[in-house]
Amino acid sequence: SPDLNFNMIKELAPAALAVTLFALTEAMSISRSLAARSGDLVDGNQEFIGQGLSNIFGSFFSSYVATGSFNRSGINYEAGAKTPMAAIIAGLLLMIIVLFVAPLLAHLPNAAMAGILFLVAYGIVDFSHIKKILHASRSDSMVLWGTFLATLFLALDFAIMLGVFLSLVIYLHRASRPRVRVRVPDPRLPKQRFNTDPSLPECPQFKMVRIDGPVFFGAVNYVAERLRVIAKHNSTQKHLLIMARTISFIDVAGAEMLAREARLRREAGGQLYFHQLHESARELLERGGYLQDVGEENCFDTKGEAISEIFQRLDRGICVRCDKRIFNECRAVPKVEIVDEESAQEPAPAPLGEGLETAG
Repeated sequence: SPDLNFNMIKELAPAALAVTLFALTEAMSISRSLAARSGDLVDGNQEFIGQGLSNIFGSFFSSYVATGSFNRSGINYEAGAKTPMAAIIAGLLLMIIVLFVAPLLAHLPNAAMAGILFLVAYGIVDFSHIKKILHASRSDSMVLWGTFLATLFLALDFAIMLGVFLSLVIYLHRASRPRVRVRVPDPRLPKQRFNTDPSLPECPQFKMVRIDGPVFFGAVNYVAERLRVIAKHNSTQKHLLIMARTISFIDVAGAEMLAREARLRREAGGQLYFHQLHESARELLERGGYLQDVGEENCFDTKGEAISEIFQRLDRGICVRCDKRIFNECRAVPKVEIVDEESAQEPAPAPLGEGLETAG
């Protein structure tokens, strides 16, 4: 029986993790590559379950780690395989070859076998797709070149892990810098749809922003800094509406940052509001008590409801002197003309006729 103890597990864990990542990554790479050609859909979860079950079952018979094969998969696809039955037939044929033809193949030069493998591998490389990646995305190109060079100069399992690591680093870098964009109604669009054009006028008391991405611990500092820059740019815009439909998720660090922003806005005489906050994010704010800082009444489902409610909390003294008139609610506010005090104190010029009579 195998000697299972803590020291043995500790020694085998790094290698087991590397082999597992390599096997799963290779299997998914093959399935996605062939699925892109055939137009099929790949269920990654199902693929991982199948790979795991096969390796667990094979471990009882001292089998090698099982994973997909670029060469066999490529040959099956080029031969017109359509169902998993092709893999079963290929396995049975391989058993027959190993049992009866192996003595003859033992004299086959390794160079000849390598040539066959390279020929098959060359056939499944999608050069047009590689060209698209190089032209479309700089970050994906970095992962492509990094993994390619690593496979040439490093061990294959380490090269695959390096590619996965590069992908994770780039993803975290993107996720940690979500776009925080100002949104304003555009009178040029039907129903005054919201736009990000910086030349459009804004309400002097009310700012609307949209956060495109998750608000988690890695993005908290960036989002908080962007909100601080927005607040300093126009200190009179004390009310902030966050359009949260594009916020994929919020963790505890993100919830604490939003609660702190709500308190800062309230201390400055304004409020923080949310529009279309996801149910999962709202539940997190409720469970942690962060929604008390924001206020349940400050979460809205529609833009019209949000703007109408926030408009009631604006300073009417500023509204009557505002010439922007951005929202429909602004039309109901009487407009007061601002008269320059110096021009108001100057006496009106005498009519031209009176001046001539006096001179005469």
